[in-house]
Amino acid sequence: MKNIRTIKANLAQFCGSTNYYRSSFRHVVYTDGVKYLADAAGAYWLIDAIASHQRQPVSREAFQVWRLTVTDQHGLLVADDGNGRQIARQEIDYTDFCLDEVKLYLVTGGMDGELVQILMLPGEY
Repeated sequence: MKNIRTIKANLAQFCGSTNYYRSSFRHVVYTDGVKYLADAAGAYWLIDAIASHQRQPVSREAFQVWRLTVTDQHGLLVADDGNGRQIARQEIDYTDFCLDEVKLYLVTGGMDGELVQILMLPGEY
């Protein structure tokens, strides 16, 4: 795992993405920035957690804002519709995630003729 300051500084550098990676949930893909986050912070579980919520009614939202906050190794993962209306919530009893908080966007879009949900950093939107 990399230094927290380094991770935060590097996350701020991402703007757009040239690559997309398929999650273990085939309908969710993620960007270069999310891949960096998962590699640097050991957080592939976060991608899977967000993808696991993509069923009705959450999946009806074409734009989703996901926030993970961590306090004393307890996590709270909350999604809203971009207008502050909560659409999903998951308490995480234990996490060693190194950042106090991270925000990700999930948007529905077409990629290679397929409708997918794309998980990205806000700077990649």
